[in-house]
Amino acid sequence: MTKLQKYIISHLSILFLSIFSALFAIASIIFLIKLATYTAIIQLTILDMTKLYIFVIPELLFFTLPITFFVAAALTIFRLSNDNEIVVLFALGIHPKFILKTLFKPALLLSTLLIFNFLIVFPHAKTLSKNFISHKKSEAKFNLSASEFGHKFGDWLLYLGEEISEETFSNVYLFNKKDEEEILIEAKKAEIINDSGVLRLKLFNGEGYSYSKEKFTQINFKTMFINDTMNSDLIEYKNAIEYWSAVKYREKRTRKFITDILLSLFPIVSLFFILSISIVHARHQKGKIYLYLFLGLFVYYGATLYLQKIFLFYTIPLVLISWLVISYTIYRKTIVERF
Repeated sequence: MTKLQKYIISHLSILFLSIFSALFAIASIIFLIKLATYTAIIQLTILDMTKLYIFVIPELLFFTLPITFFVAAALTIFRLSNDNEIVVLFALGIHPKFILKTLFKPALLLSTLLIFNFLIVFPHAKTLSKNFISHKKSEAKFNLSASEFGHKFGDWLLYLGEEISEETFSNVYLFNKKDEEEILIEAKKAEIINDSGVLRLKLFNGEGYSYSKEKFTQINFKTMFINDTMNSDLIEYKNAIEYWSAVKYREKRTRKFITDILLSLFPIVSLFFILSISIVHARHQKGKIYLYLFLGLFVYYGATLYLQKIFLFYTIPLVLISWLVISYTIYRKTIVERF
């Protein structure tokens, strides 16, 4: 690598890290807010939340790295142009292809990393995350609070009067409404038991009422058990090929696969566009770099998400070829013919 290439890469690295840290922090905050919704159902410790955060890091990297490189590369060349350094290079006989080759190496490395990330790492991390949440739902102590409405126990609506101890409550009411029958159960005391993923409600000294249009039934009991087998089915993960080709989730994962392929290749196929919008003459041109960055992201991402609904897998070559042809045409008109 020549000194000039190292000079450009060093500027790119500094800007890349600053933009990436900001985007990654914002994406992490959004995820943590989403993660907080799980605490309304199950109790999560700081260690549990840390594990879930680690599982989602591959997805966070995937959505932040392509945008970061696109913006950082464009702003790096634009900054060098404003300082007239790019113009000096061209005056010395250096062709714009030199800058393309310089940016191509990190772009290729990043795209390779992104493809490996979504093909191999993402399925594994996603499966671990779903299995972890499913496991916590089957084992965790549910956030049941006394004197609060809105609790559910399987198909039952549950109201707890007063908390006697950690898993014992008094004045308990359960209500279950079916199509043709309604059931109401009242108990003086109830214990919540978690037995290997099976939540069991043990009721003491109560009455049960069942009523429909045809009949009304009442029972008295000293002890009653109501079981709720939680959905703790774990997803079996063998390899990435089976994950992406699973028939059960084919439609959803097909869209995900198309989107991820196009976003992975975004750094490479955008090099012509990056140079087209970032190489300017400070005296004669007013750069509209931020507007072009927004339009570039909007068009590429928008086409990726919209066209896949119509063309499915044909979206990949359609978007890539169209984007390359358009960006190369702009590159020839705005850069090659001028410099």
